[in-house]
Amino acid sequence: MLTCHQSRPRANTDRQPRTGNILVMTAAALVMVFAFTAFTVDVGYITLTKAELQKTADAAALGGVIELADALGPGKIVSQSQAETNAKAAAVAVSAANRGGGQAAVFADGNRDVRVGKYSWDSASGTYVKQWGVQPYNMVEVTLRRDQSGSNNGDGPLDLFFAPVLGHDEANVLSVSTSAMQAGVGFRKIPGQNIAILPITLDEPTWDNLILNGIGSDDYTYNPVTKTVSNGPDGIKEVNLYPEGNVVLPPGNRGTVDFGDTGNSTADITRQILYGMNDDDWAALADQGITELRWDTDPIDIEGDTGLSAGIKDELDAIKGQPRAIPIFSQVSGPGNNAVYTIVRFVGIRIMHVKLTGKPSGKHVMVQPAPFSDFSVIPGETEITEDSILTSPGLVE
Repeated sequence: MLTCHQSRPRANTDRQPRTGNILVMTAAALVMVFAFTAFTVDVGYITLTKAELQKTADAAALGGVIELADALGPGKIVSQSQAETNAKAAAVAVSAANRGGGQAAVFADGNRDVRVGKYSWDSASGTYVKQWGVQPYNMVEVTLRRDQSGSNNGDGPLDLFFAPVLGHDEANVLSVSTSAMQAGVGFRKIPGQNIAILPITLDEPTWDNLILNGIGSDDYTYNPVTKTVSNGPDGIKEVNLYPEGNVVLPPGNRGTVDFGDTGNSTADITRQILYGMNDDDWAALADQGITELRWDTDPIDIEGDTGLSAGIKDELDAIKGQPRAIPIFSQVSGPGNNAVYTIVRFVGIRIMHVKLTGKPSGKHVMVQPAPFSDFSVIPGETEITEDSILTSPGLVE
């Protein structure tokens, strides 16, 4: 009799237990995933903070350098030291008005994080040069930081979220921005924006005597707080725009300039006095082959009319105290409305007093130097001087 026996499967004694291996691999994978997450989140936070600080530093540098304009040139209304104080205060205030790195207000120390200096073209080296602490100030640098260990001012190192697990509790972040107003060499058209150019000329010898030798009167005062003009000296000399003879130029040499149509009417002149050059004026200049009012390569020859009409008195009175740019000419050829002025540069002035009635000897349009900056000013490879017109504040680093 055949008997069948069912045998049990033998256990595979060669197979090793895998549970421990899987746990080790899972733990290692989790560490890697966690490390990658920490890296991603914390690096993103650092990058965001740096971007926030950079944006704020840019704004603070621009806000600070605006304050320096009032201390530039012979028509300055504050001292260089006061302008420095104002610039630092403005930079600190702009910083505090912005968020960054989890702080509701970005902290800046005016003495530590803000400095001023001179930014100018150096003809010897052929480069723009920064000179910190050198006057005249036209440059501001702002450093915003999260790197001050132990500080409670909001400038301490950036606390990280996950990196502490890997032994990194915090990160240092720093952003720097520099802004300047550069010396200008001309004006360019900006569509839709009027340019505050006064279409009245002054001869170069008279202006240079005012700036270099202090030759002029001092009968009027400009109040920068109220932006009004009153009688009495303020330490800033004035000159007369009204045509008058001198040893260099004959009587009737000064007058109005046709920044636009060559047949500028009194209506055109009065409009430009009040509101400056507009797009139509630029279009008329372009028809004459003039696309920029630029003097760094060659002088500009512009048609005009000698003399000043009493018909523009009210408009000149209306802009007293306001900064304007005027053309300085080296020579004039042709009489009356056939005059051609050779413009060698523009300078900033403000009108102080106007009298265009009565005897010619008693007529005058008294002006004093004034700081002038505008978006339309073209920066050039030229050193900043006492009477430079300036670009509007712009980032240079």
